[in-house]
Parts: sequence; C-alpha cells; structure tokens
Amino acid sequence: MVKIKVTQVKSNIKKMRSQKRTLEALGLRGIGNEVVHENTPNIIGMIKKVQHLVKTKQL
Repeated sequence: MVKIKVTQVKSNIKKMRSQKRTLEALGLRGIGNEVVHENTPNIIGMIKKVQHLVKTKQL
C-alpha cells in the first residue's frame, strides 16, 4: 500500500480543540515533526481536516 509522509508546518496554538486532537491522533507533536502513515480513507480524512497546518508527500 502507498505511504504518506505528513509534516506539521504550522502551530496548533489558537486552533479548535478538534484540530489539536486530530494532530495528536496523527502523531504530530510540534512544528517540523514528521510521521509516515498508510494511505487509508481514515488518514486522508484526518489530513483534510488539518490541511492548513500540515504538508504531505506521497512515498
């Protein structure tokens, strides 16, 4: 399956609680932090919710 690298590029300060929890669920804990996930519908939905805070790259 295809993998996606997700990098947090903006802070979650002054963001909605649901967006903060989504970042935590993705495994992102701060700016510059990177994680790799499988390309599943659940992960894609989470990324779309916080797309203004993260950058993605397909591996």
